[in-house]
Amino acid sequence: MAAVIAGAGLLQPSQATEATAGPVNPTDPAQSARPANGARAAAPDAHAAAYPLDCKGAPQAVTATAEGDLDGDGRPETVAAVRCDAGSGTPPHALYVLAQDAAKDARPRVVATLLEAGRKQTVTEVTVRDGRVTATLLGYSSPEVPRYSPDTKQLAKWRWTGGKFRQELTDSSATGV
Repeated sequence: MAAVIAGAGLLQPSQATEATAGPVNPTDPAQSARPANGARAAAPDAHAAAYPLDCKGAPQAVTATAEGDLDGDGRPETVAAVRCDAGSGTPPHALYVLAQDAAKDARPRVVATLLEAGRKQTVTEVTVRDGRVTATLLGYSSPEVPRYSPDTKQLAKWRWTGGKFRQELTDSSATGV
């Protein structure tokens, strides 16, 4: 049994992101913003960004990321699920979009907040495909629900439209998660 568990740890599925979704196509306009050497522009490093999340002195933790070109400019953005690292309990997440300025040594910057921590939801999965951000959100149907046992699950989707992110769809179901 230990060998099966160890083997499963080595065989992790690759994260489905637009940035790794297939071969490079030089005629694709979405891939045209490459450096002269043909390399792909690097997505912003989620661990190098400063987030507008007040953790009252506790450190912040990036728990999930996804990369892809969200605004069609040919350069990848990073979506980061961030929470306070409280050491216990289930602190809520915020979901941020990061961009990287072209200047050398520029830090990634937050360009949009998709989910505020005040919504008291937990992000369990985030992907970027075809310019759309999809996140699985766990939450609570009422204040009486214990904070260690979320009872709602939502699939939320956002797309860059008209100069800002718009939430396209949220499917909800009240389930024992």
